[in-house]
Amino acid sequence: MSDRLTETFEAQRDRLRAVARRVLGSHADAEDVVQEAWLRLSRQDAASIENLEGWLTTVVGRISLDVLRTRRSRPEAPYEEIVVTVDDGPETDAELADSVGLALLVVLESLGPGERLAFVLHDLFAVPFEEIGRILGKSTAAAKMLASRARRKVRTPAPPAATGASQREVVQAFLTAARDGDFEGLLRLLDPEVRLTVDTPDGVVVVLGATNVAAGARFGAANDGRRVLVGGLPGVVAWREGGTPLSVVAFTVTDGRITNIAAVADPAKLASMNLPEPPSPPGTVGGAR
Repeated sequence: MSDRLTETFEAQRDRLRAVARRVLGSHADAEDVVQEAWLRLSRQDAASIENLEGWLTTVVGRISLDVLRTRRSRPEAPYEEIVVTVDDGPETDAELADSVGLALLVVLESLGPGERLAFVLHDLFAVPFEEIGRILGKSTAAAKMLASRARRKVRTPAPPAATGASQREVVQAFLTAARDGDFEGLLRLLDPEVRLTVDTPDGVVVVLGATNVAAGARFGAANDGRRVLVGGLPGVVAWREGGTPLSVVAFTVTDGRITNIAAVADPAKLASMNLPEPPSPPGTVGGAR
């Protein structure tokens, strides 16, 4: 391969990695996809490629699509991109600005491979539908339809730039109301159009509206867990007895009300996340009885 082609690929590497990362939700898988694209390019006649950037996007899209389809039979899709850290207050806010959002990733898990690819490529990377159609082996109109269908399902609000004290207070009040069974208190804290998405072993469950969310507001005993930041948002991690993760929940707070709740309760996916250690039981030293 010529030095010029190598330089051109390296100039595109970060963009290609970003595309694959957003499609797959996994840094490790994205690296593998980009490496495979490099190998395919090395076997190509460079003179036959008119638009290298478009060619590489197509190749990365098709490889990512194959990975998504494989995951349908191997559902333990990784969540290692989600940054979860113990919430020690405002000093931890700034470290998580570029983290993948749990709300978006959970909803993307509910999309079919074609929907997910069309949505990410078009809405996040402005790839034309004509090109997306070629990647999917479908018409331009069909690619538009897939992206539109995905967009209706996603509808995740943009997270705030940083988690402030007021957002933490709203989440704490919500968890307290859930623990106490204070239905009216829950309704006061929830936006009327709040959206709850839960990634379970049986698939993604979506609950819409304050009344419905408040009616089932105990998320895997999350109120008894450890306060954390999940992708920069206030959240909570709960563990089973023995230290096995039970659930991770993230809250989006806008104008003093909770507008979005994203939770992962699938053991296989929880196992792929880099979670903090569970708090030591009372009366223990260094986590040992």
